[in-house]
Amino acid sequence: MQEKIFSVLALFALFTMTCFIVFIFHGKDSDLMLPSIRQYMVKRNRTFFGKIMDHVRPTRPSEVSQNTTATSAKPLELCPDTPPNLVGPLLVEFETKRNLEDVRNQVGPLLQQGGRFKPANCIARQKVAFIIPFRNRSEHLNHWLYYLHPILIRQQLDYGVYVINQEGDGVFNRAKLMNIGFVEALHEYDYECFAFADVDLVPIDDRNLYRCSDHPRHLSVAIDKFNYILSSKTAFGGVSLLSKEQFLKVNGFSNTFWGWGGEDDDLYNRIVLRGMSISRPDSQIAKYKMIKHQRDVHNEVNPKNAVKVQETQNDIDTDGLNSLNYTTNEILRDVMYTFMTVDVQVPAG
Repeated sequence: MQEKIFSVLALFALFTMTCFIVFIFHGKDSDLMLPSIRQYMVKRNRTFFGKIMDHVRPTRPSEVSQNTTATSAKPLELCPDTPPNLVGPLLVEFETKRNLEDVRNQVGPLLQQGGRFKPANCIARQKVAFIIPFRNRSEHLNHWLYYLHPILIRQQLDYGVYVINQEGDGVFNRAKLMNIGFVEALHEYDYECFAFADVDLVPIDDRNLYRCSDHPRHLSVAIDKFNYILSSKTAFGGVSLLSKEQFLKVNGFSNTFWGWGGEDDDLYNRIVLRGMSISRPDSQIAKYKMIKHQRDVHNEVNPKNAVKVQETQNDIDTDGLNSLNYTTNEILRDVMYTFMTVDVQVPAG
């Protein structure tokens, strides 16, 4: 009996092994093979989207990181040569009373401390420092800030405004204040262009671009006080622009023009003596409106200055940036400007 049971079990085991071997060899290339169920599903799925997936390149995590970084760090392009938001002729009036707080509330949100601005969506074509010689002209300064900041923003400049205030009530020295502004501005930023601007002149057309050129540039060509006619072919006062290299080449302004008059003519002489010439924009757009005022106390016409203008050739190498002496007494950084109060070392008598 036991032999019969053993024989049956042996036959069953042999049959089972035979079936298993056949099943394995049969399923080697068959989709019915159990380990190939996942593979089978992929093959079937490819009949639906396989052709599309053939054109999709898998992105590795490292590539995602690199691509994201490249996109976020995409370099800005240079701002267009003609700023796109210029409006042309402007309505400028000085009858409205403007205080600094009101101007700050209207214009300040777009600015950074020190009266700084740079466009966010492109690289400014020039870095420009605005140098304003100043004393007791707060009302005029408010008008200037109110009109100029929006203009300069539309011109897409990378700029800062420096008000150089002469301390005390001694004889005024406009030229020396502008030399001081040049030196102090360069301590703060790598400016390429310097706009020397009187606080009582406001442009009435924003197409008059505050940019330096290959030649020293005179912007205030047509002023209402002079019936919008250029006062002289050699005029270089009011608003003038020089690059850093140009200003260094002429050794800046003379420091010895005390009182009113002559320093702009002397600067013109320096430009000519250094082999340069001045350029001007078209008078149709280079128009300015002047704020009416009385001549400042201690800034009277100095008859000695007319004589000094004839001596530029003798003084250009020794009187200027290389002989500048002053003391900075206070620096105030407001969102509208950097206000520097300086002692210009007024000579006795």
